[in-house]
Amino acid sequence: MDKHDIPRVSKHEFLAFLQNEANVRVDDYIEGAIEVAEEVHSGLMREDGNSPFLETHTWPVTMDVISHYRSVNRNITGVEIVAAILHDVMEDDDRILNLHESKSYGFEAYLAYRFGSRIRDIATELKIKPLENYPGPTDVDRQLARFYEYCDILRDSEYDIKAIKLADRLNNMSFISRAPGHDKVRRYMREAEDFYLAYPMMPPKMSEFYKRMRKAYEELKTAPAKKLVAA
Repeated sequence: MDKHDIPRVSKHEFLAFLQNEANVRVDDYIEGAIEVAEEVHSGLMREDGNSPFLETHTWPVTMDVISHYRSVNRNITGVEIVAAILHDVMEDDDRILNLHESKSYGFEAYLAYRFGSRIRDIATELKIKPLENYPGPTDVDRQLARFYEYCDILRDSEYDIKAIKLADRLNNMSFISRAPGHDKVRRYMREAEDFYLAYPMMPPKMSEFYKRMRKAYEELKTAPAKKLVAA
């Protein structure tokens, strides 16, 4: 595979992984999460404009979380799997197709109603809030304030949230390193240096994630950042 090729996982491959490699029974609870993820993210493309979000992010991140749990002999239930599948739905909640239920009492309430309060809490905790929620005279100041708050949230998060966020960030870093010239290269490098390289080593430690985070960071360092065009 060329270093710029974006790995993809089809829904069929994802289901095969769950059933055959992860030994997970795909019950109505998990099927429901897959259905909602498809409703929210269907047709959504990533930063390169060509990579489907589900195939290059949602399914791979979920597989990564499950693989991590298996590698450390930690029990994983349908709750953790559904949380991984739905970890980004709050970012696109206006695209949910079940409008008569989601808009009548809020998408957060819809998640809690269908999947339980723990799923709602995880999706809400992982959501990146809008910049206008933060103080500061410039967008840079507001971005820093948001980053500081998010780091505090992640630092104090429970095991399942930490595993999902590390898998999520690793996927994003790997993707951006394969999308030459994207302006997120610098931001991801800075955030790795400021927080994400240390995060796997904070209790509860996740040593394997640290090794992979270090590798992803080194790959970003060799990825060309977006060139500034003179006015």
